[in-house]
Amino acid sequence: MSCVRLALGALLLGISTSALADTLIDNVHGSTIGTNGQVESFTGLLFDSAGMIVRVIHAGDKKPKPRKEYQYHVDGKGRVMLPGMIDAHAHVMDIGFAALTLDLSDTTSLQDALGRITRFAAEHPDRPWIIGRGWNQETWKLGRFPTAAELDAVTGGRPAWLQRVDGHAGWANSAALKIAGITATTKDPAGGKIERTADGSPQGVLVDTAMDLLTARVPPPRADDRDTALATAQQILFKRGVTAVADMGTGIEDWQAYRRAGDANRLYVRIMAYAAGVDEMVLIGGPGPSPWLYADRLRMGGVKLYLDGALGSRGALLKAPYADAPSTRGLGQLSQTQLGNLMSRAAMDKFQVAIHAIGDSANAVAIGAIEDLSATYSGDRRWRIEHAQIVDPKDFARFGRNGVIASMQPVHQTSDRLMAEARLGPDRLAGAYAWKSLQAAGAKLAFGSDAPVEAPDPWAGLAAAISRQGPDGQPDGGWQPQERLDRTSALAAYTSGAAYAGFAEQRFGRLAPGLRADFVLVDTNPLVANPAQIRATKVMETWIGGGRVWSVEETAETTPTDKR
Repeated sequence: MSCVRLALGALLLGISTSALADTLIDNVHGSTIGTNGQVESFTGLLFDSAGMIVRVIHAGDKKPKPRKEYQYHVDGKGRVMLPGMIDAHAHVMDIGFAALTLDLSDTTSLQDALGRITRFAAEHPDRPWIIGRGWNQETWKLGRFPTAAELDAVTGGRPAWLQRVDGHAGWANSAALKIAGITATTKDPAGGKIERTADGSPQGVLVDTAMDLLTARVPPPRADDRDTALATAQQILFKRGVTAVADMGTGIEDWQAYRRAGDANRLYVRIMAYAAGVDEMVLIGGPGPSPWLYADRLRMGGVKLYLDGALGSRGALLKAPYADAPSTRGLGQLSQTQLGNLMSRAAMDKFQVAIHAIGDSANAVAIGAIEDLSATYSGDRRWRIEHAQIVDPKDFARFGRNGVIASMQPVHQTSDRLMAEARLGPDRLAGAYAWKSLQAAGAKLAFGSDAPVEAPDPWAGLAAAISRQGPDGQPDGGWQPQERLDRTSALAAYTSGAAYAGFAEQRFGRLAPGLRADFVLVDTNPLVANPAQIRATKVMETWIGGGRVWSVEETAETTPTDKR
């Protein structure tokens, strides 16, 4: 075990290290998804010095010979071994920044949030702006958006900008609005909305593209800030057992941070990057997707495009008006023609396209654009729709006909349940968070968290996927229980399905010969445990490429606090 500890220490300190040479880890209760989509059980793994799996050992197999077939032995102590979890939709740098700035995600009321802001401002008097995120007026049961005046009372004249939990709205104080030049005469931008008071003055909340009016004036993070955020994000992910992530909305500054970490041998999590729009795609990728870099730890392979906003801020584009706001159907970002033009620009250079679509109208537009382009751009395109939260049941079959990847976040269903009922009314709930129906129609499922919107916790996601219940066990029997998934499908969506969604299935996502030795050792088997037990899963160790990057026993003092 001394070699394992040395490797762990080197990883934590950012020291260059190769994976353990010819290592056998056995005495495990292992499960992985096989090539047939079913669960395959095993008792051990043998991997080489490059971190590639050489052999999967099953019950009854002849054990490898010490010193002849392997040099090092690790006792799995009878723990559960699973493939490393893959978060199919997250925002890596934002995970780190959320942990390093003001976090309002667990506040339960407006007063609770204002108290948190007051303390943060007092603790950081040197910061020119008060920056944070995570507020949710629905959780606060406020019945409205918060106001600039309320924020003014606790920020002492310093500009403040706090993003909503979904990242599709932001709360500014008067000082920030003044710096941005947002007044009663400022027009709503296309695809955005400035919330206003009765006299037309900005009320303090900016929705979707209206946020750009202010964020352009917020001082950007420095390079070393980004490096710190990335290091913090990696440790948060490892603690949850996440070994790979699809980074949705990668900008050039993010990419440079990933490259700096890779060059310094401090990039351990595997990042499948999707550029933040076509311009960033061209800037980063140039004539086409990048190769896999740093032993399959980084690749720019696609682009993320936005069709609408979020349900919570009423930016999701619906076919019919909102049940609780009949004057609006949401905020569309692109027409089908505009979307098709951007998709075509990406597809001609073989970039994968991932489309943010939450409302049923946005999902129909996305599917329509995919149908239009599929005849021109043939081959293995793996068109992705991110979120696919509200889909008209009439459109389910269209997902299957085009082999669309439904990249969804199970915990959104449990977090959004009451809000979704209010926004949609009873008649549209049949198409809400419809994992089972989309799978049955032929869509490929890939699951993630949308972190930091939700915690990057695959165990909470697995529990939600098989139960349709929140941490409180409600509602009894599950919400829209016909959409519950079987355990194998849920595990696949967080492992092999998520790898497939990022064109990575020949590299990682399962535990099989020729793939990377990315795995977790946990105390709970999600294939047999109940949802409460799955949510409480403790990750004992996380391994990437045959090297251990997280141990609950050895990294407690060196891992940044995960405030989520």
